[in-house]
Amino acid sequence: MRIQLLPSSFDAGGGANAAQRLTCFVIDDRVTVDAGSLGIALTDEQRRTVRDVIVTHSHMDHIASLPIFVDDLFGDLEQPIKIHATPEVIELLKADVFNDTVYPKFDELSNQNGSVMTYVPFALGKEFTVAHLKAIAVPVNHIVPTVGLLLTDGKSTVAFSSDTAETEEFWQLVNQAQHLDALFIEASFPNSMQKLAEASKHLTPLMLQGELQKLNHNGMDILAVHLKPAYRDAVIRELGEMNIEKLSVMETGRVYEW
Repeated sequence: MRIQLLPSSFDAGGGANAAQRLTCFVIDDRVTVDAGSLGIALTDEQRRTVRDVIVTHSHMDHIASLPIFVDDLFGDLEQPIKIHATPEVIELLKADVFNDTVYPKFDELSNQNGSVMTYVPFALGKEFTVAHLKAIAVPVNHIVPTVGLLLTDGKSTVAFSSDTAETEEFWQLVNQAQHLDALFIEASFPNSMQKLAEASKHLTPLMLQGELQKLNHNGMDILAVHLKPAYRDAVIRELGEMNIEKLSVMETGRVYEW
C-alpha cells in the first residue's frame, strides 16, 4: 500500500511546503481519505486515476477543494466520482457545499458519459468496499460527526484517527485488527495549548502519548499529522522529546509504502 499526504502549498522552487493546512491522503493513486488539497495538488496521472473519496467529516480543511476537483474533471469523467461518507456527513455536504449556492449539486448532473458524482453512504462499524480496499469506520471524539478508519488491501493494514481528542471506539477497532502496518494520528497543538485542544477536540503530544497507551499493536509506523502550521516547530519538538519508537511527523508530498 502506497500513501501520500498531499501538499497544501508549494515553495518557490516547486517543492512541497511542509506546512499542513489541508488534509488529503492518497492511497495507491486511486482512493483518498479526505479532500482538503485534492483539487490543487494531485499529479496529472493521479487526476486520471483517483475516483473514490472517503470524507471523514465536513470541516473545511478536509473538504476544501473537493468541489474544485469534480468541477475540473466534469467534462472528461467516464465514471462518477464516488463520495464515501456516513449519511450524516453526506447530508452536511449536500446542505453546505453542493447546494447550488456554494457549488452545483453535482450528484444531480451528468456529462456525455453519465453521472459525474455520486454519494455512497457507509454504516458505522460495518465493513465496506472502496475501490480495491476494505474499510471499517467508527466515530471519534470531535466537535462535528467524524470517523476514524481502518483500511486494508489484504496485505497491508493502516488506521487513520482523523481529527479527535481522547477516544475509545477507534482503539477498540484498531486492536481487533490482526496486524497494523501504520497509524496516522493527529497532533494539532503544543502541550501549552491543551485547553484549546480540549475545547476544539484535538490532541497535543502529551494527549497523543496517553492515547497510544490504549494501542495493543507493536512495531507499526506511527505518523503524526494535522500539525497546526503556527505551532508546527513546537509540536515536532515535543513529539521528539517523548522518544516513542517509530513515531515521526508525516512529510507532505512523500510517498510511504507498506
